Amino acid sequence: MKLLTLYNRVNIITTIIVMLITGIIYYQAISWILIDQNDKALMVEENEIFDYVKLNNKLPQEFDSKDQQITFTEAAPNSVTREFINTDYHKEKNEYESGRGLITSVTVNGKYYKILIVESKVETEDLIQIIFGITIGVILLLLLVLLIANRLILNRLWQPFHAILKEMKVFNLAENKEISQTTTRIDEFAELNQAATTLTSNARHDYKDLKTFTENASHELLTPIAVINSKLDTLIQTEDFSEQQSKLLTDLYSAVARLSRLNQSLLLLVKIENRLLTDQQTINLEELVQELLAQLEDIFSDKHISIKTNLQNKQISGNQYLMEILLNNLIINAVRHNHINGEIIIELTNDGLSVKNTGDTKVLQDDKIFTRFHKSDKSEGSGLGLTISKQICENMGWQLNYQYISPYHTFIIVF
Repeated sequence: MKLLTLYNRVNIITTIIVMLITGIIYYQAISWILIDQNDKALMVEENEIFDYVKLNNKLPQEFDSKDQQITFTEAAPNSVTREFINTDYHKEKNEYESGRGLITSVTVNGKYYKILIVESKVETEDLIQIIFGITIGVILLLLLVLLIANRLILNRLWQPFHAILKEMKVFNLAENKEISQTTTRIDEFAELNQAATTLTSNARHDYKDLKTFTENASHELLTPIAVINSKLDTLIQTEDFSEQQSKLLTDLYSAVARLSRLNQSLLLLVKIENRLLTDQQTINLEELVQELLAQLEDIFSDKHISIKTNLQNKQISGNQYLMEILLNNLIINAVRHNHINGEIIIELTNDGLSVKNTGDTKVLQDDKIFTRFHKSDKSEGSGLGLTISKQICENMGWQLNYQYISPYHTFIIVF
């Protein structure tokens, strides 16, 4: 959920709750004021009756109009308690409406009378409804204006943040491009922009140092590796060796070869990450897969691995060298982690390429498969093959995924 949406939701809910509580209080206050006015009007009528009795020493006539009724009923002495009541106002026949009444008493010529003065509350209630309706209308209008103002004003206020976020999304360590400064009068966004600029600048500087170190280290390793290989070749050709010495030389050869492959892989990874291999050409993936399978036929035979293919014609635009490395890594990985008399299935469609292989029934860890130098205990590789494959796919705008559906481990390239 976006911050603006959350803010608007909380703001509107809070406003509605406050307005609702305020509306109830306002309604009760208006009702109390108008009822108090009715009570005062009833008291005026009461005083007029008392004045009339005092002046004429008799009761006035009972009064029945559209808005007011006055009745007199003889009662036991001191049996009436003066009070205001909510009652029904009898209009005509069987029609009633709400009313406000005053019960009081008076003594005339030694007789005790109960007085009931009732006034209709219809006009009062109508007035309350009109006031309440206007209030509700104002509240709804206020909410609408508040919602529109928040959307327009806050969207404008958050523009610098979205501009900074956009710059962060397109930021690339390999590109020599600084994050542009966003002009804003809001201090928090200005500080965010400055922090982002400093962060990316430091990251780029560290990345350049690391890249330079990797390149220099890999290049420097080429010479001693070549010298060691040359010296080993010369040593082997000098004289006969015992079985133990031959084994030691073989182990040295294997270690140097492994070191050489590791060095080449690191150099290749640096080139791929820095997009130094940019030559593009049209590649027929079906033909390329067939060529690689023919070249690796001896390796398949050694482990008695059966190969099944389902290849459609698919042409792409890319670097031939990188495509060969990508396919070779995936197929060699399928061989290396397979078992004797295993199976490899390669499928090529217009949407992707999948390489399936039998092997260990243990599922690989998704968070470590493409991590540099991560490999199983039985692996003889450098631990960079799948990392390089992942980087090539990312540079091509593809996805490289892994899944295990017994008995096959599957690596899928989604074009």
